[in-house]
Parts: sequence; structure tokens; C-alpha cells
Amino acid sequence: MLGKLARQHDPNVLVGFDHADDAGVYQIGPDQALVQTVDFFTPIVDDPYTFGQIAATNSLSDVYAMGGRPLTALALVCFPDKADLEILEHILAGGLSKMIEAGCTVIGGHSIRDEETKFGYSVTGIIHPKKVYQNAGARSGDKLILTKALGTGVISTAIKKARAERVWIDAAIASMTMLNKKAAEVIGNLANDQRRTTNDDFAVHSMTDITGFGLIGHLREILMASNVSAAISAAKVPILEGALDCIHAGHIPGGLNNNRAFAECLVEYDEQVPDDLRTILYDPQTAGGLLICTPEGEALTQALDQAGVPAVQIGEVIPNSKPRVRISL
Repeated sequence: MLGKLARQHDPNVLVGFDHADDAGVYQIGPDQALVQTVDFFTPIVDDPYTFGQIAATNSLSDVYAMGGRPLTALALVCFPDKADLEILEHILAGGLSKMIEAGCTVIGGHSIRDEETKFGYSVTGIIHPKKVYQNAGARSGDKLILTKALGTGVISTAIKKARAERVWIDAAIASMTMLNKKAAEVIGNLANDQRRTTNDDFAVHSMTDITGFGLIGHLREILMASNVSAAISAAKVPILEGALDCIHAGHIPGGLNNNRAFAECLVEYDEQVPDDLRTILYDPQTAGGLLICTPEGEALTQALDQAGVPAVQIGEVIPNSKPRVRISL
């Protein structure tokens, strides 16, 4: 819908909505730009404190995906008029705990009465204008690295149906409450390593976080913006415990089906790839991991692993061709 509106021409806008990037970037000085994003949604777990943590982690993620550092946040609240305010207090407390962990200051917010609870944040961060990671920029030969396992969408659906096992829920919550802060710091530290003589000694050419459009949907945005294609090994894609069980039991969120209907036309599978692995690639994630395009796949994967980030190399960028995404086992 934004694309149908009249375009504003402001030379300080470094990243707008042209290529479906994770956040907007607005330059405010020679060496400084603001990163701005907003996200909120309905509860996906029963515990209000945990829901607040997940909402905050998800809202912060887009700033990290652009290479920025979160500074301030405004809370967005929709809450039923007759509901227990203690629940809202726990939601806000959970969100604040993650904002504190991120070093991001909550400076206010806005609330309205609504029959359905919704919660999230508008987050503003800081970034160097020449160190912005966008969807556009991936190059043939880049390795594709993913920093979190897939499956939060199908597990959340099983939770709503009271069909999720405790171990599945715990694994999904652990993933959804893990900030992408450490991964972003590792990338920034390697890029700024003074021992490297040129920008190409270590480079992240493109980066995004995997959220509502699923792995294939967000990969599609990178490929289209960068005019390249990709090859993925489905067997290497990390998957949360219980996620495939949820698929087998039919706990498929509507967003997954929508993602598949939209993006699967660009995908070709080897016959050996089973349908459950095909399905999980479209699972809409909440507070998902980073998808990184870099020529130094092994070096970055090792650095992330050493920092406690479970990074996995799942494929590579290839020259633009049809299909845009090739999935092998």
C-alpha cells in the first residue's frame, strides 16, 4: 500500500521502503544516521511476562538486522478495558527486561482500549551511514548463514491448540527471547578489525532477520533486491525440536500457507526433499534469527559459534537464474 502513495524526496533517507528492508535509515550527520522500526502483535504464549520479552526481542531485531545499535523505544499497547491490569504490568515488565539487556531506553509509549491484547515497540537506533546492511547487496559466491532455528510459527500454533509438548515450548521461547545483539556485535567487531586491510577482507554484503515471511520469503527479498539467486540445502537448515512433529500433526499457521502461496513459484526442489522440510522453509517466525550473505562464511560461522550464537551455513548465493531458489537435500 505504501508503494501506491506519492513518493517523498528527501536526500537524508538512506533506506526507505523500496526494497522491503527491515527498517528505515535517516542520516542526521556525516557519521550518524537513525534506524527506525516498529512492530507489535497479539500474544503467542500464555505467560504475560514471557510475551513481553518476545515482543521486545522481535521489535529490536530489525535494528540489529540493519547493523544498528538500539537507543530508545516507545511501547505500543492495546489492552481490553475490563482485563486485569496486573497482566499488562507483567507484559510491560517482560518487555523492559529485554530492553535493559539491549541497552535500549524505554522513554514512553501509547495505549488504547482494544478487545484483543497487542503489544510491541517502536525502536530508534543509531548507525554509521556507510555501514548499513540492506537487502540489496548480496553477491554471487556469498555464503548464506542463519543464526536461529526455524519452527516458532508451527509450535506457536500448537500452543494455541494446547497440543505442544513442554520441551517444544521451552525451545521456542528460548529462541524467541534471544536477542540478535550478540550476532550483530560479532559482525561489527569483525568488520572493524584493524588487522584487515580492505573492506573486502571481511564483508557482510546483505543481511535481514527472518520473521513473518519465513526463510524463503525473506530470502526472496534479498534475491530480488540484489538480482541474484540462491541454492539452499534443506538438511542443513536448523529446526527447533518439535517443529516437524507440529507439521505432521497439521498445526500449520495461516501465515505459513500464505507465505508458501506467494513465494513458492520461485522455488525448485530436488525430488529427495521431503514435504515437511519444504513446509518449514515458509514458517512465519517471531523474533527469528539473522540471514547473512558474506564471502567469509567459515570465518563468520566460527566467530559466531565462539560467541555462543548457533550459526549454520545453509547455502550460497549464485548468479541470477531460474528458479531463483534451488532447494536440495
